[in-house]
Amino acid sequence: MYSLKEVSVLVEQNLIKSTFLKRTVVVDFYFPANVNTANSASVLLINDGQDMVRMEFAEILEKMYGVDMISPLICICIHCGTERKREYGVAGIPDYKGRGDKAQLYTRFILEELLPVVKSRFPETESEPKAFAGFSLGALSALDIVWHHPDIFNKAGVFSGSLWWRSMDQELPEYDDQEHRIIHKVIREDVAKPGLKFFFQCGNMDETKDRNNNGIIDSIDDTLDLMYELKEKGYEPGRDIEYLELSDGRHDVPTWGKAMPVFLNWGWGRRKVESNK
Repeated sequence: MYSLKEVSVLVEQNLIKSTFLKRTVVVDFYFPANVNTANSASVLLINDGQDMVRMEFAEILEKMYGVDMISPLICICIHCGTERKREYGVAGIPDYKGRGDKAQLYTRFILEELLPVVKSRFPETESEPKAFAGFSLGALSALDIVWHHPDIFNKAGVFSGSLWWRSMDQELPEYDDQEHRIIHKVIREDVAKPGLKFFFQCGNMDETKDRNNNGIIDSIDDTLDLMYELKEKGYEPGRDIEYLELSDGRHDVPTWGKAMPVFLNWGWGRRKVESNK
């Protein structure tokens, strides 16, 4: 069993007035205290940053730093607003209820308002590729932004992603998974983006819906189908795609907190996790 070193994670809260979103966005920066000006740190953006306190994210980071498991990270945790279902989604393609209509504005907030603040606070990270992760609908948002901006991002973390996001009501007879699941179609009809890597997490208790009656819940089906689309583009499981399925996983913060160390070790691990004996 490892003996933990004392590693402090600092949390700085920032208030960013967004012209695009017409609101003040709360953003928390999590970073190790011993990293001077973050000259050796990577940057990870996380949607639904308001949930990170409940996840005990600082404690997760401290434990992993304490056993030298991951390299230093600057984690940019973005709190959602009251229009979460409008700001998150696939940019430029609202769902069948018109949700996600502000996703393009949210993307502009990330690229044109948030990242300049990060650059100002941690200038040494500017030239480094960045990662973006999220939970549920925030995961769909993160994946969409990474996919469309491979010049800035190189990793996506998708926890219980809302990959069902669709352009037609599934109750209609004309509904077709291939045609109407938005992010699947976007990736299928686009070209591959070399260098991208993807982490997907699902829980067997994420939901109970099974629209095609194949005995697999929709959230897992949608994730496996998206991984198939990525494999068709040339991304390889194990090298470019990682999948974590938790047998007792639910659609909630405790489950995502359980998966978070696996994700961090996947993306920034210095060595494999060793089990305690």
